[in-house]
Amino acid sequence: MYKLLKPILFLFQPEKAHKITTGLLRFMLKIPLGKSIIRGMFYFEDQRLEREVFGLKFKNPVGLAAGFDKNAELIDDFSNLGFGFIEIGTITPKGQPGNPQPRLFRLPQDEALINRMGFNNEGVEEAVGRLKNRKSNIIVGGNIGKNKVTSNENALDDYLICFEKLYDYVDYFVVNVSSPNTPELRELQEKEPLMKLLKGLQDVNNKRKLPKPILLKIAPDLIESQLDDIIDITKQLSLDGLIVSNTTIDRSGLTTNAENIEAIGAGGLSGKPVFNKSNEVLKYIRRHNPTVHIVAVGGVHSGQDAVEKIRCGANLVQIYTGLVYEGPSLVKRINKELLKHV
Repeated sequence: MYKLLKPILFLFQPEKAHKITTGLLRFMLKIPLGKSIIRGMFYFEDQRLEREVFGLKFKNPVGLAAGFDKNAELIDDFSNLGFGFIEIGTITPKGQPGNPQPRLFRLPQDEALINRMGFNNEGVEEAVGRLKNRKSNIIVGGNIGKNKVTSNENALDDYLICFEKLYDYVDYFVVNVSSPNTPELRELQEKEPLMKLLKGLQDVNNKRKLPKPILLKIAPDLIESQLDDIIDITKQLSLDGLIVSNTTIDRSGLTTNAENIEAIGAGGLSGKPVFNKSNEVLKYIRRHNPTVHIVAVGGVHSGQDAVEKIRCGANLVQIYTGLVYEGPSLVKRINKELLKHV
């Protein structure tokens, strides 16, 4: 069905197409027998796919990456598509519009996207309101960030606000300091500010009766010395895991016309071109820290891609751009392929 819809959807601007597809899914789920039809097409379950990672039991290892459901609007709807978990956000303390449109671009020749969304979201209070009313019991991660107007010196305050407000309503947290679309945010990946930020969160977390898993999402553009610092911090703070990786600012190897790429301008590149780059980071971290939990994201467009991520050392995988190009049946296809390698 998605093969028929995709050419039509690609006639629209990406953000408009996103609203059309999610609106269509919601409509289908509300009509008589709609839920049964959707689950029959896309939902796949097998006990052999279950995974226990950072203390949580996942029905399967395939998750929806952050960015697709920024405001916790789609959890109940997307739980019918067979995901093992859903990550909301990135969420900031206050709502913010993000960068001016257009800010999301398709590169069909490369099966990629470039985005410079800029943490557009409605704020943590709106997300909490929706999380309170969700009906599905799917595992939900809260991806948190700082507001654009907040300085890096005061970044911890923003992350703590989101942590405290979301604590009762999400199953794990992801600290996002690796988006290229918020000015100076990636500077927080340097050792000293990153240590301060994560220690501040972990100290508050450890005072809770039941601490929640905290993961760090990193960029694929880090050099080895920066990765060594992150590995060291992960060990020192007993961080629960890493998400490898965010989008890249690298444009090498693209088949899309260079003039078109230049016209698009700044932003993070996701999809197939980031697959190998993120895998190299994944393998490096796994070699130097055999025990850390890793969620792999970046260029997963097939079941075999997911298998490759797990062979490189991932415990779980996430998809985003692959969903845009392959459609919702991708989740089922990945899970079926993973079963062959259990």
